[in-house]
Amino acid sequence: MNRNNICSSFYYYKSIANPVVRLLCFPYAGGSALAYRKWTQSLADEIEVCPVQLPGRENRMAEEPIRALPKLIALLADELEPAINSSIPYAFFGHSMGALISYELAKEINKRSWKMPIQLFLSGKRPPQLSKKERPTYNLPEKEFIDELRKMNGTPEEVLGNKEIMDLFLPIIRADFEIVDTYQFDLSSPLSCPITAFGGLNDPLTQKEDLDSWKELTTSEFNIHLFPGDHFYLFEHEKKLLKAIQEEFFYAFHRPS
Repeated sequence: MNRNNICSSFYYYKSIANPVVRLLCFPYAGGSALAYRKWTQSLADEIEVCPVQLPGRENRMAEEPIRALPKLIALLADELEPAINSSIPYAFFGHSMGALISYELAKEINKRSWKMPIQLFLSGKRPPQLSKKERPTYNLPEKEFIDELRKMNGTPEEVLGNKEIMDLFLPIIRADFEIVDTYQFDLSSPLSCPITAFGGLNDPLTQKEDLDSWKELTTSEFNIHLFPGDHFYLFEHEKKLLKAIQEEFFYAFHRPS
């Protein structure tokens, strides 16, 4: 880990001199900080990419994965406080489960009266005030659970078919799915920070009209970007996504006051 790491939960993190903004990135269910390892290479030099590692994976493999969102949010708020309350502006990016983490963490930050993010980038996730479309899957028998993972098209078939690998990762994936499946939305005041929603045009889990509803959860500006692809469009169209994020940052710093 980088010796200049401002937060212990950052991984694949490279500090930069005099960043204009920090982008804290939260993974999808079953994912890790690895998903954002190369983003530094494609974003502007003044954007410091901070992939957040959740308990139970890679360098935090010795820790038990967390199964309830309130517990995870409290832990992340404590761990990320040095970055949140530093003098450098920050934003959140989260895909799927990571979008839910980003939103709930912003609510927790507001509750603690800390400095708010300048932007929430929320990807591939229906906003939580909408009723859930999917049945709970975290407690399905193993074969059915793996079939559900296969439908999402985010895990290579060679991984799904490897029993040793799946025995290692299934407890983590199940814990993440439990976070999402058991989450209870608490209606509160809308956030004051801008929200930008991202999604895939062919995502069977999140339609454009779903993403549009994120605007109900902010009193600030809202924008939406759609890309070709399914739920995991961000792998195939990473450059287009990062270009959109960079443009949103440019607008944020040049927004009329």
